[in-house]
Amino acid sequence: MKSVAGKRVLITGAAMGMGKLYAQRAVQEGAAAVVLWDINETALNETAAELADSGCKIKAYVVDVSDRVQIEKAAAQVRADVGDPHVVVNNAGIVRGNAYFWETDSARDTEMTMKINSLAPMFIAREFLPGMIASDEQARLINISSAAGLTANPRMASYCGSKWAAVGWSDSVRLELEQAGHSHVKVTTVCPYYINTGMFEGAKAAPLLPILEPETVVDEVWKEMKKGAAFVVLPKTVLLSEVFKGILPTSLRDFVAGRVLGVYKTMEDFTGRK
Repeated sequence: MKSVAGKRVLITGAAMGMGKLYAQRAVQEGAAAVVLWDINETALNETAAELADSGCKIKAYVVDVSDRVQIEKAAAQVRADVGDPHVVVNNAGIVRGNAYFWETDSARDTEMTMKINSLAPMFIAREFLPGMIASDEQARLINISSAAGLTANPRMASYCGSKWAAVGWSDSVRLELEQAGHSHVKVTTVCPYYINTGMFEGAKAAPLLPILEPETVVDEVWKEMKKGAAFVVLPKTVLLSEVFKGILPTSLRDFVAGRVLGVYKTMEDFTGRK
């Protein structure tokens, strides 16, 4: 896929932050339609209004992606209004913290984290993949996971669990599409370190792991998505955790990550978006 010009693009969590940046990028590249999903109606309408003069068809839907029924109804409305999207960016996500797992309100926080970060991308993909597969046009499914989907970290156990699930599911779907012969549909799994959007306010950088700027991440994801890359991992040093898991005993890996690099302390001052 050389560009999204003339394509229909759907983005979840599109009202603010990274989602808004992806929407702006789709508009700038000449998408035929950009579909915005978000639970924040006020911010959603503001973003839709900002993009309205672009010449691109902008459709905004208030959707709580933690609710499967809402996803199904909104997806049906999208198909009726603009047709199946060629590009779906599963960007919506939440994080709850700064506490150890047993100190959290697990009945609420853990369930909501899993619903939004793990189940919602699955339900959304299930709605739109059949249309992508049936079409002969190039299509893309972008699933925004996290470096926390590759590396365990204290004070974010539920978040890590939700993102590990997202990584395993997303890359499995990629393999399924390849195995089934649907080579025109590509899946990209995105695993960035903390991004400076406010969502991870208070989280710390670590040696070799700087806090990322949103524009840098969007640039890289957009470029690799069009190529059909399987993974986008930012920064590349996140991949050291995969190496450590493969070659080091657990106790030594924990010593390097926790004591030497300080990764296991990065959430101690986390406050999140207020």
